[in-house]
Amino acid sequence: MEKPVPRPAEENIRPRSLEEFVGQDDLRANLRVFIDAARDRDRPLDHTLFYGNPGLGKTTLAQIMASELGVNLVCTSGPVLERSGDLAAILTSLAPRDILFVDEIHRMPVQVEEVLYPALEDFKLDLVIGQGPAARTVKLDLEPFTLAGATTRLGLISSPMRDRFGILAKLEYYNPVDLSRIIKRSARILGIDIADDGAMEIGRRARGTPRIANRLLRRVRDFAQVNGRESIGAAEASQALAKLDVDEQGLDQMDRKILEVIIRHYNGGPVGIKTLAAACAEETRTIEDIYEPFLIQRGFLKRTPRGRMATGLAYKHLGLYLT
Repeated sequence: MEKPVPRPAEENIRPRSLEEFVGQDDLRANLRVFIDAARDRDRPLDHTLFYGNPGLGKTTLAQIMASELGVNLVCTSGPVLERSGDLAAILTSLAPRDILFVDEIHRMPVQVEEVLYPALEDFKLDLVIGQGPAARTVKLDLEPFTLAGATTRLGLISSPMRDRFGILAKLEYYNPVDLSRIIKRSARILGIDIADDGAMEIGRRARGTPRIANRLLRRVRDFAQVNGRESIGAAEASQALAKLDVDEQGLDQMDRKILEVIIRHYNGGPVGIKTLAAACAEETRTIEDIYEPFLIQRGFLKRTPRGRMATGLAYKHLGLYLT
């Protein structure tokens, strides 16, 4: 019999309990109440929808919920569920109180979403067998389960679907202090020696996002290792991040390109998102989901009815001048 291969430390960074999870304090406290109450009642947790920008911990929180409740977590994504039969196969395989996690739930096809409604409310599945006059409806009883959805675009989820979630959990950008705590925790797991000022330097430039913070930590580690540095301080972190083209505000090359295009090509805006995407040689959705939220949150970009506009702060940061 083969021995199980232990997972490398690189894969063990995700926290496994609410106590290990850093940041999102109000959300974490509320989830603790909801989880404890569901466990005491011996009932499945209410259906939960996590929404917020990419990399803030939606998938991690779903995994923590399953771990805290001692149930299985079955993962899929909205685009994968192309037919109602795909969803039925998953739902009928769930054990009592299991959690079904659907990432990018806003991309679930409408016909699949409609099959899900009775499953969420009554734990029953209505399937149509056959076609034409011979078609008939079959009702299947499901084990009580929890649907945990994750989305970066709450507005694209239909009202009937959104209303069936008992818990709506919004994840916000993290502050540099919380990110530095996440970085130090990850560094301990990965065996990286990092000083407090080094962790804070990376945290300040991580765009308020743990996923980016951990990615930058790994790349800074690479530079430190090759340069023969045993410990990462603020100076080592700053030098490595400069080589990665991440500036003091956390803006990368594409962030600055977006702002420069608006300022240099369109006199600061307004400019439509499709025109901006074409000028930057980037997809519209990528700009809307990845770059724009951070630029708006940091005050470099404004979204107006006529299009996107660069702010005075963007001019100042790029060393340009209003005309």
